[in-house]
Amino acid sequence: MLYPALQSLFSHWRRQPGQLAMLVLGLALATALWSGVQAINAEARASYDRAAQTLGQDSLPRLSRADGQPVPLSDYIALRRAGYLVSPVISGEVRITNARLRIQGIDPLTAPEAAQGPALDGELDLAAFFTAPGLLLVSPDTAAGPLPPDLPRLVEADGIPPNAALTDISTAARLTGQTDPSFLLVAPEQPRGLPPLSEATDLVLSQPQETGDIARLTDSFHLNLTAFGLLSFAVGLFIVHAAIGLAFEQRRASFRTLRALGLPLRSLLTALALEISTIALLSGLAGIALGYAIAAALMPGVAGTLRGLYGATVPGTLSFDPVWAISALVITLLGAAAATAQAMLRTARMPLLSPAQPRAWAQASGRTIRSQGIAALILFIASGLILQFGHGLVAGFAVLATLLVGAALLLPVFLTVLLNRVEKLIRAPFLQWVMADTRQQIPGLSLALMALLLALAANIGVSTMVGSFRGTFLGWLDQRLAAELYVGARDEEQAIALAEWLAPRSEAVLPIISTDVRLLDLPGEVFGMADHATYRDNWPLLSATPDAWDRLFAGEAVLINEQLFRREALALGQDIVITDDLTLPIAGVYSDYGNPSGQAIIGFDLYRALFPDVPLTRFAVRVPTEDAPGLASAIRETFDVPTELVRNQAQIKRFSIEVFEQTFRVTGALNVLTLGVAGLALLTSLLTLASLRLPQLAPVWAIGTPRKVLARTELTRSVLLAALTWALSLPVGLALAWVLLAVVNVEAFGWRLPMQFFPADWLKLLGLSLIAAVLAASLPSLRLARIPPARLLQVFSQER
Repeated sequence: MLYPALQSLFSHWRRQPGQLAMLVLGLALATALWSGVQAINAEARASYDRAAQTLGQDSLPRLSRADGQPVPLSDYIALRRAGYLVSPVISGEVRITNARLRIQGIDPLTAPEAAQGPALDGELDLAAFFTAPGLLLVSPDTAAGPLPPDLPRLVEADGIPPNAALTDISTAARLTGQTDPSFLLVAPEQPRGLPPLSEATDLVLSQPQETGDIARLTDSFHLNLTAFGLLSFAVGLFIVHAAIGLAFEQRRASFRTLRALGLPLRSLLTALALEISTIALLSGLAGIALGYAIAAALMPGVAGTLRGLYGATVPGTLSFDPVWAISALVITLLGAAAATAQAMLRTARMPLLSPAQPRAWAQASGRTIRSQGIAALILFIASGLILQFGHGLVAGFAVLATLLVGAALLLPVFLTVLLNRVEKLIRAPFLQWVMADTRQQIPGLSLALMALLLALAANIGVSTMVGSFRGTFLGWLDQRLAAELYVGARDEEQAIALAEWLAPRSEAVLPIISTDVRLLDLPGEVFGMADHATYRDNWPLLSATPDAWDRLFAGEAVLINEQLFRREALALGQDIVITDDLTLPIAGVYSDYGNPSGQAIIGFDLYRALFPDVPLTRFAVRVPTEDAPGLASAIRETFDVPTELVRNQAQIKRFSIEVFEQTFRVTGALNVLTLGVAGLALLTSLLTLASLRLPQLAPVWAIGTPRKVLARTELTRSVLLAALTWALSLPVGLALAWVLLAVVNVEAFGWRLPMQFFPADWLKLLGLSLIAAVLAASLPSLRLARIPPARLLQVFSQER
């Protein structure tokens, strides 16, 4: 009897193609947004893995200096002569304003097999690879993109990370200006009889890590994207729940007839499950294709975000991975099952002789409203407890989840109570009926309004976070970019001549110098800062000891950035290891927005004593503002310095703002998509409720109310409910923004931002929500205005 049951069930969709379209569209959109996010995350992580696998970074130990400086060539030679199988690697970067290329130079004659990278055979010109000017092995995407000038011949090869090049160590030395190896790779098997490497050298032996540094730093970003994908998926499921619920209620009579004809309940439920599974499978496949298109469109923005925030280089293109596609299909089936569960349970409990007439499926009793209010209260309490006692990024997202779900459950309660109060204040009969009828329709529209609430709250919260970041970031740039000019030289010799030339022509020439180190076992930087009023007066400190600047320049203390301070739960006065030979107390903490890595500042004299080999080629120049353009032109003409090496405040600020805008472009796109899905959920509910509302509208028409008035009333009702939903979403969105800024942002990026408010954006969002409501209600209202009077008259004979 299963086949006839399936025929009967699928006949409903042939009679109601609009409902089927909404169901398929809801599942497809939910799957698309989720699978798109997963595709982006998978592509980025695959890029990290490819980068880590280059030169065996994920499988080979390495020897390096504790201070992050190059390994002396003499140390390498001594280890090789002693019999140790080590291989030198030079790692550096060549860059201009809009292009940069990471250079990895290996010695193929001594490199372990795991560090060879692409095979140096086949059609590759080995003689050209080993001899000047050399060859650079790059990926096709890198070869097609912007590159620094004066590079050796490029050869495309598979397995090379984006914006990176593999070459012979001699070519890398010439391109980077570095003669000593950056580190030494250690072969997995060493000759027998040799002492441990820890006894043979002062270099630090680092074991391979399962997860690369970039992957560890960007985990929080990908968790943010995943959370956004889940929110979008949940909003899409509201459409599915509404369409499925309506279809079940419209077929109550058919279910009763099938059962009365002898169809077992188990067979009926099996047929329903097969029906939904088939629709979910087809919708999921369509959603995966749409998700791939969305991810491909957003991938360049994600690449810019990762590059701007983390310095992680990932391709701007997308490849298909069956893993995320299958996972998206599985979660689609699970989501459809969750959306169907309530209707299936109600069908299973339906008495065999239940009334045949359909009823509005979502008319909830007062008990249901009270239950939702109690559940919302419990979730709010849980949110507060997690906020108080939870720790970590997962706890932050748990706070967001309980807050958003609690607010969604509270929405019908809020609207019911508010409309009940307003109804008691109105005396006009027609308006009283409008308020009462609106209150009666809230259960039927609650799912769509919840979806709209979630989308609006997420939009307000995320836009407030981004706006707060932008405002704080710009103010911070004004403080940090205190110098009028920032100048760089090609090499140290030119830098010395440039500094001598600038000295009588400027108020101060301040060195800018840094080196990469490991700070508390993660990548970091140490800067050397000269003692000058520019820093004392302008450098923003979040917290500091009273004599922080004096101790810093005396070489007795260190300043660290907020990221390192929060990530490691440090305290003022606590000692921190800068190098193996230097440990200093923390005298202050400074803001460093946009940088997730740890950073430390020591006095310039102490820096030069620790890192004498680091070339000094960059300067901050203090001159009167009106003299800056002329001095910049004179520098370029006198020293033939490229334009990108001489910049003023405005140029650097403009570049930083461009990076910022690119960084949050993906967030804005996901906000728009989520709001669009919520608007579609509202349209679905209004369309599905339209036919069920005729019994409520026909008597009002019969006593003399024109159909056009009823249509305008329906349109006004939708706008009113959207406006009330926006009103509740505003405090929810601001609470969401606070959690993002004070909890999630600190855990994810390491800095906390002051919260700022943007009323103009709120009003713009109100306008968008009202437009969405008008568009969603237009079609049902138009149908009502044009409905034949005979159809309204039939209600009195057909409805009981």
